[in-house]
Amino acid sequence: QVQLVESGGGLVQGGGSLRLSCAASGRTFSAYALGWFRQAPGKEREFVAWISWRGDSTSYADSVKGRFTISRDNILNTLYLQMSSLKPEDTAVYYCAAPVKMFTTATMTALNEYGYWGQGTQVTVSS
Repeated sequence: QVQLVESGGGLVQGGGSLRLSCAASGRTFSAYALGWFRQAPGKEREFVAWISWRGDSTSYADSVKGRFTISRDNILNTLYLQMSSLKPEDTAVYYCAAPVKMFTTATMTALNEYGYWGQGTQVTVSS
């Protein structure tokens, strides 16, 4: 089982940067692919980024490609999301997530592919 806790959210001006962190408990952190999702007010939760369990493969939503970078540190049991050139439309609660199964290899972008979720961290981008 994996427990996830996000941090690093806040208020930032458009064009600015933030780095989100997701601390995970459990000795098997390195065995899980991980994802970031976000949910804006009145909208459905959507996929942002995915990283393989080895950290050697990533995937991004078109809306963040070239601006966001997902990474992981399997020694510190931490997942990161570096966000740059932020836009007001990036305002949302950001969640990290892990699938139930370990060592998955396929890119996972759907909510129902994930079984473990953090509590979320708010990111607000002003115009």
